[in-house]
Amino acid sequence: MKLDVLKYPDARLRLKSAPVERITEEICRLAEDMVETMYAEDGIGLAAPQVGRPLRLVVVDLSGPSRREAATVYVNPELEILGEETQESEEGCLSVPDLRAVVKRGARVRIKALNLRGEELVEEADGVRAICLQHECEHLEGRLFLDRLSRLKRNLYNIKRKKILTGDDA
Repeated sequence: MKLDVLKYPDARLRLKSAPVERITEEICRLAEDMVETMYAEDGIGLAAPQVGRPLRLVVVDLSGPSRREAATVYVNPELEILGEETQESEEGCLSVPDLRAVVKRGARVRIKALNLRGEELVEEADGVRAICLQHECEHLEGRLFLDRLSRLKRNLYNIKRKKILTGDDA
């Protein structure tokens, strides 16, 4: 089932997520619904807080857009940036509509998590996958990629977003 994606400035996006205590049928269904939502929204990643569930659960799939067959579910992910090398890339976010901006992040990461069978998953990533994992894991801490932009860019986006939400496009 496709879920509604929360949009900035919804305060629920700023909540710190709680660990998943047990992998239940409900958690598996939430992960399945998140994957469906990510695909429907043409995203490459989605965190549970973005659909109003403040839980440490992330889904990622970089196989699209024409194929959608490599979704990975991360339960209670712990992310470590490896080394000091950084990379810059243009990012967007399903919860921050109408904004794309260049963001600087770690070039390589290691993620430790559980899969939906409760098995430990350890993965190292670079490139777009590293960017996506960092982006999604920040959602679990109540942070948005918007927070990584300059104050000027954030303020300009806030003005634009307020006009859209109030219908004042003049």
